[in-house]
Amino acid sequence: MTVSVDAVRAAAERIAGRVRRTPVIQVAPGLILKLELLQHTGSFKPRGAFNRLLTAKEAGELTGQGVVAASGGNAGLAAAYAARELGVPARIFVPVTTPAPKLTKLRILGAEVIQAGNEYAEAYQVALEARDATGALLLHAYDQPEVVAGQGTLGLELLEQAGMFDTVLVAVGGGGLIAGIATALRDNARVVGVEPELAPTLHRALEAGQPVDGPVGGIAADSLGARRLGDLAFAAAREYAVPSLLVDEDAIVAARNELWHQYHLAVEHGAAVAYAALASGVYKPAAGERVVVVVCGANTDPATLR
Repeated sequence: MTVSVDAVRAAAERIAGRVRRTPVIQVAPGLILKLELLQHTGSFKPRGAFNRLLTAKEAGELTGQGVVAASGGNAGLAAAYAARELGVPARIFVPVTTPAPKLTKLRILGAEVIQAGNEYAEAYQVALEARDATGALLLHAYDQPEVVAGQGTLGLELLEQAGMFDTVLVAVGGGGLIAGIATALRDNARVVGVEPELAPTLHRALEAGQPVDGPVGGIAADSLGARRLGDLAFAAAREYAVPSLLVDEDAIVAARNELWHQYHLAVEHGAAVAYAALASGVYKPAAGERVVVVVCGANTDPATLR
């Protein structure tokens, strides 16, 4: 099953006025940055969260029991923000490894925060139990059609903002963002997934011919810490021939520091992954190629920048 481009267009209409139309900047010949780190809550995630909640509200499925979500941090922030804006409670389940700044922001947004397990998959199981016990709406971090369609609205913005471009580099965790962007762009540009070597969900799925579980680790695990690629992301990767590139820990750290020193962008490690493919030479653009890098998250401690 894949999400349709019509669903992405409907999501764009549904969430209009609730999310920011984030800017693009050309920082060098042939290099464009999509500054999604400027989105509400500091990542792209509110796009999908609002589309999921508003779709459920239209269907009468969003009740006083509110929302439950599991997250390494960013999806939880988006769920808490969207729930607050719509006037319903949110219970967010996060791993015990979630950075303190994200926990603080969750509580500021009014969410009830429960720490469970060492990684996203373990927190997700507890969130499912809470959904079953309370009847709250489950907002998946990446593998729901409404979430993927919402994330795809970023791709529609690129088509309107960036002029002609050839390739889009996108960081991959569970795959909701890359699935949405690939659906929105279709044959207008090539979409390339970039992943940490220590959390290669798309890479493993493409090798195995299906999503498979695998270990999660590394410096970007708080935002790209899914154990398994989403089914919707795998379907989109197959349909739109999305490849996976891998970058190592040193390349991610170096890219994050370069984004700060060159462009004054303070990003989390997961948001530096796509740029790391360019900065490290893992992705080498052809002559005249115009590349867009999606800079997708800002929830980090600036004191760790070097």
